[in-house]
Order: sequence, then structure tokens, then C-alpha cells
Amino acid sequence: MDAVRLIVTSRRALAGSRGTPEIMTEVWQAQALAQAIGSRLAVFGPPELRGEALGLTELAGRGCGVLQAPELADGSLRAAQLTELGEARQALMHLGSLLGEVGIALVGMASSADDEATYWQCMEAIDAADESRDRVLEMLRRLADRDQVLPEREAG
Repeated sequence: MDAVRLIVTSRRALAGSRGTPEIMTEVWQAQALAQAIGSRLAVFGPPELRGEALGLTELAGRGCGVLQAPELADGSLRAAQLTELGEARQALMHLGSLLGEVGIALVGMASSADDEATYWQCMEAIDAADESRDRVLEMLRRLADRDQVLPEREAG
């Protein structure tokens, strides 16, 4: 399945999740998907994105690591369903939105956490989601810079 479809599926699942366990599962799924997309971009993406893509892979992996891995039914890990990246800019724009929504969901969970362990787990996951989103935004900036340089080279 292509990246944008998986991201849209994750956004819907996150928006529809109720309760801490379900939200945590969707946050973990989103971070795993960000990790898979970063890995794909690092290997197959435009050369100017590869360093940031590696950073995204590491940060999203940290985001998964601070959360307890959910028990998922066979075939329900969205990151494993990624078969095609599609157009990098579109995938990154959607991924940036998903990571922003993940951060918002985590802030809500942290503010209503019943115990200190859940609160700190949310805080670490917020940091990872925010840093992952920063990497995505940097990659979008690099793509925009590249697109501005290309017309100048063609005109010159």
C-alpha cells in the first residue's frame, strides 16, 4: 500500500481511538510508519533528503521504543504494509500532519494521566514525535529549495 493511504488510515484510526490503550496503540503505529517511511526515503528517496530521512528513522524508532509495543493482530502493522512511497513531497506533508496529531493526542493523554509513569512516557513520546515532525519539515524545506534551484538552472 502506498504511504499516503497508510498515513490517512493512521490519521483516521488515531482520531477515532478512545481511551489510553487505544490511543497509545495508534501513536505507536504512527511512529512505526514514520520509521518505515524514513527508512524508505533514506534508501530510495532524493539524495538531498537521505541524511534527514535517516534521522527520522532513528527518532521514530525512539518514539516506538518509549511506548510499550502493542499486541497487534497478524497483518495489522501498518508500517509492514508500506509497499510504495509515492511522491515524496505528498507523503511528507501527510506524515507531518500525522505527527502533529500524534503530539496533540499525547499532550491530552499526559494531562489526564492517572500515574506518573504514563505521564513521563507521554512526555518522552511527545519529544520523539515533535523531533520527527521537525525532520519531516526540514525535508519539505529541502525539497522546496531544490525546486527553486531547478528552474533557475533551466533558465540559465
